[in-house]
Amino acid sequence: MRVAIAGAGNVGRSIARELISNGHQVLLIDKDPHSIKPDSVPGAEWFQADACELESLENAEIENCDVAIAATGDDKANLVHSLLAKTEFGVPRTVGRVNHPGNEWMFDEVWGVDVAVSTPRIMSALVEEAVSTGELVRLFTFNRSTTSLSEIRLPATSPFVGRRVRDLELPADVVLVAMIRDGVPIVPEADGALEGEDEMLFIVGQESQAELATMFEDSPPEHPGR
Repeated sequence: MRVAIAGAGNVGRSIARELISNGHQVLLIDKDPHSIKPDSVPGAEWFQADACELESLENAEIENCDVAIAATGDDKANLVHSLLAKTEFGVPRTVGRVNHPGNEWMFDEVWGVDVAVSTPRIMSALVEEAVSTGELVRLFTFNRSTTSLSEIRLPATSPFVGRRVRDLELPADVVLVAMIRDGVPIVPEADGALEGEDEMLFIVGQESQAELATMFEDSPPEHPGR
């Protein structure tokens, strides 16, 4: 995958290094000559130009990129770059860095932004996920796949408490791969009973995320004891 990054500051260079380590081609664009530091990201292509000018983006051949990331410290520049990349050059996917939370409402499809990245919002979401109980949390998505590793902490009041693992009627593309009980990882056994505060780790296909989440929101159907 070929990725253009507007903004070769600390954030842009960090993103570039991560992408290159994952096997992607990266083009870093910055108008400030002091930001052009090829030795800092040796595997990247460098282009000194204004990422908000049509001519510059034409010279950079940004239309050949699969993703355009606007990672400057200026929200206006990030919006303009995303808009040009999407509307003028047809870049399939755009990612915009939001520096000031008050500007987040502008980072949407109207400005050509497919994904808005706001550090305060991400940190808030991580905190909320860390303390959530009874909600399905997607931990990460596997590379080159729509399958993810997801977790749910079973509330002590859940109707699933006391049920055996074998009685969980999981969606077809969901697998319970591990559990954490009292801080100790355990292998799910078919005849093992679920306990309150168990952390359950699932491999989940994208289409079953919502179904799995709903399953633990609702009371399960009654099964006769075995």
